[in-house]
Amino acid sequence: MLLAIDAGNTQIAVGVYSGDAMVRDWRVSTGRNRTGDEYGMVLLSLLHGSGMNLKEIDGAVLASVVPPLTPVLEKTVSKYVGVGPLVVGPGTKTGINIKYENPKEVGPDRIAHAVAAVKKYGAPAIVIDFGTATILDAISPQGEYLGGIIAPGLLTSLEALFEKAAKLPRIELSRPRRAIGKTSAESMQSGMVYGIAGMVDSLVRRVSKEMRAEPHVVATGELAEMVAGEAGSIQVVDPFLALDGLRLIYQMNMPAVRAQ
Repeated sequence: MLLAIDAGNTQIAVGVYSGDAMVRDWRVSTGRNRTGDEYGMVLLSLLHGSGMNLKEIDGAVLASVVPPLTPVLEKTVSKYVGVGPLVVGPGTKTGINIKYENPKEVGPDRIAHAVAAVKKYGAPAIVIDFGTATILDAISPQGEYLGGIIAPGLLTSLEALFEKAAKLPRIELSRPRRAIGKTSAESMQSGMVYGIAGMVDSLVRRVSKEMRAEPHVVATGELAEMVAGEAGSIQVVDPFLALDGLRLIYQMNMPAVRAQ
């Protein structure tokens, strides 16, 4: 079985695959000050709590957009799972031609999204990741990674409102009941969800026009479900698109990994 880890700024997605099928998945909060042993205890707790046998895991793949955390997680997996993970980065075979001016600037999660989107839904495609940032990535009809857009995320925007506007409360983000809020909390929820949904629809139209294509539009990330119902441009929600992409990347690189 394969252990796949996608480490983001806010959350870490973890999945276990048997062949092409995901059999377990979890999301845990990203703690930049956690030690490798602390992450190891969390990982062991998740695996053992689900009845997983560590001996059945014979491969691992890791993508991280938090540079200080990457070596910590790499060592954690090696120490506690007993397999050295493939760390996705420059030089990793992905099957995607990256058209960014500096391909090294593209996060491994964005490449994993592109790989999975092309495989599962076909090209052209637009992937929208609702995480710490709202990230839109464009994939050409030829399956090339063209580039994308980075905008503030839902929780990031909400926290900024609380910190910068003295009279606004810290609230829980949830789907608004109506556009016209009757309280400060309702007004903030409406602004966040409907505002981000409107932004996404506008960006999809603009990007599609530049691509001169009608792309498949896929939403992913921990907050995708909340926005997808309000954004008419989103066609499908795939919460674990990055993990599926990491599985595909691992399979492409398996001979080289096994040789290490």
